[in-house]
Amino acid sequence: MTVKTDARSQTDAGPEPAARPQPDVRPEAGVRPEPAVETERRPWGSFERFTLNEPSTVKIIHVAAGQRLSLQRHRDRDEMWVALDPGAVFEVAGRRILPEVGERVLIRAGDTHRLGSDGPPVRVMEIAFGHFDEDDIERLEDEYGRA
Repeated sequence: MTVKTDARSQTDAGPEPAARPQPDVRPEAGVRPEPAVETERRPWGSFERFTLNEPSTVKIIHVAAGQRLSLQRHRDRDEMWVALDPGAVFEVAGRRILPEVGERVLIRAGDTHRLGSDGPPVRVMEIAFGHFDEDDIERLEDEYGRA
């Protein structure tokens, strides 16, 4: 996930942050550009903006200790996961990722993915880009008999 950092206002104190790479915006058939997460600095700190005036759905997913969701994919939406607690496990396109708190992962439509807990209960913010429909889930494996 690439991050775009906005210019700071003249009222902000401190050194200018290093510029970060811009999002990948190569036009590919049917592929949305990577969302630009923008960081804005203020005198009191900063904030990150994940979407701006675009169709998106935001959820906080709570995963019980030691549990995991189905291995799945979506046809009509990309997703971004943001780890909110330590102990999350992201499986994306065959890769196992143990994210730090605040780490972001972009999941493209069609990529296989699964979210789990490596021990403690965890929360993950999920931002879905594109048409959102809970029925747009193709379950490939599921420990709860839903595949």
